[in-house]
Amino acid sequence: MTAPALSRSFRPALAAAATLAAALAGCDLEWDKPNLSAPPPARFKEAKPQPQPPISGGRDFAAKFGSRELTELVERALDDNLDIAAAIGRIAQADAQARVSSAAQWPSISMTDIARTTRTPGTTINVGSASGGFNPATTSSSSSTATSSSGFRARNFGFFQLGLTASYEVDFWGKNEDASKAARILANASRFDRDVVEISTVAAVLNAYFQVLTAQDRLRIANQNVAIAQGVMDAINARLEVGTATVLDTSQQETILAQQRATIPPLEQTLRQTRNNLAVLLGQTPESMTVKGGSLVKLKFPQIAPGLPSEVLLRRPDVAEAEARLASQEFSVLQARAAFFPSLTLTGLYGFQSAMLSTLVLRPDAVAWQVAGTLTQPVFDGWNLQGQYDLQKGRYSELAAIYRKQILTALSDTENALIAIRETDRQMKFLGVAVSAARRALDAVEMRLREGTIDIVQLAQTQTTYFQTEDQLAIARLSHFQAATSLYQALGGGWSPTTREIEIARSNAAYEADRGPWP
Repeated sequence: MTAPALSRSFRPALAAAATLAAALAGCDLEWDKPNLSAPPPARFKEAKPQPQPPISGGRDFAAKFGSRELTELVERALDDNLDIAAAIGRIAQADAQARVSSAAQWPSISMTDIARTTRTPGTTINVGSASGGFNPATTSSSSSTATSSSGFRARNFGFFQLGLTASYEVDFWGKNEDASKAARILANASRFDRDVVEISTVAAVLNAYFQVLTAQDRLRIANQNVAIAQGVMDAINARLEVGTATVLDTSQQETILAQQRATIPPLEQTLRQTRNNLAVLLGQTPESMTVKGGSLVKLKFPQIAPGLPSEVLLRRPDVAEAEARLASQEFSVLQARAAFFPSLTLTGLYGFQSAMLSTLVLRPDAVAWQVAGTLTQPVFDGWNLQGQYDLQKGRYSELAAIYRKQILTALSDTENALIAIRETDRQMKFLGVAVSAARRALDAVEMRLREGTIDIVQLAQTQTTYFQTEDQLAIARLSHFQAATSLYQALGGGWSPTTREIEIARSNAAYEADRGPWP
């Protein structure tokens, strides 16, 4: 009997079992999915509403800053970063899980070979013979006997089998297909996650390199300021020697000089530790790599246009990942729902069986076969199926909220990055003016110091203002470049719907690859 014919014969029983399942379960199998309709806004508040192509990918975006060293660091990170390697490992796991979850869609066939000998004690089958009574046991050609002096006869029974067994669950309600789809979509999500990790890695390398350059700039500024403070200290000491300055004057300047020197160790610490962190991002030990650096002032600032909100949402791999996980969970809910209905499992056996090895094969009368159909209908399980169904629906509601939040986060990230670029640019301009003014004021008080007409308090305030303002400008410049990195991440780091289709194609190819007839 073929499987389709057997399926038709079971249809009335399946219909009755399905009705019984719904009645006995006492549950509502209807599912009200959360509303996900949330159209994106027509434009960003901080940018003109103009369509734009996707932003450049990691390597190309790094090249926009005009630093060959930075571009090389990003390329090395994309090749050797261990977070990306771990994400690739998770892809392999997801692909394997897709295979595992899809296995129930296919028949299970295994070879079952048995070679068994059983010895039955004579004391259990020859009681009548030993006592002179009736013994129903007879000697057959399939057994051997051994008689002891007491008259009890032990027997050895043999059984040999060579054949195949098969089983297959007829997927009437799509339970196995839903499990397969859920796992395969998660394999897509794992690839989107790898893209998220790649974009985050590029951003981390960019920001770390900017921090190295900023620390070097601030160290140069600090050393220059120490030289200025030392020059003023020398001038005050000279005045002290001729009696035109006091010990109070020298003590105040000595305090300023020491404070300025104290800014150097934290900057050295930041520089060295950031270089170490950069080495980790590149998958190397801190001792095995060097970063030359330079000055953040010499880098170019890239011009970045965000495009439309709808375009950004399609270019964010984290949004695509959240969407894929939600789609996968929908099939998990359907799988849990299908578990309420009956399942039909077909089993079969074909092979050779014999009590003696010599008659096992090549004999028509040794052929054995068996075909069976098993219909299983849950009746009462302590509400386990209901709990599983509610669990999957709750998980879907959770992922739906995460998906909607990811959309809002993507839009917010873009708006915040645009704001940061604009406001840090304004801050840099104001601080540039302040540094120029503070430098002129410092030149003026140094001239008055040489003339002997300066108030020491005014001198201290002017130095402190200049030192602080120049350092603030370096920090603001770092924030400005980090804002560019944030916008790179917010816009998807070069990801696009085309990338999405490529990743899905790779997932499908991995699912179909290396599939042979044997385990």
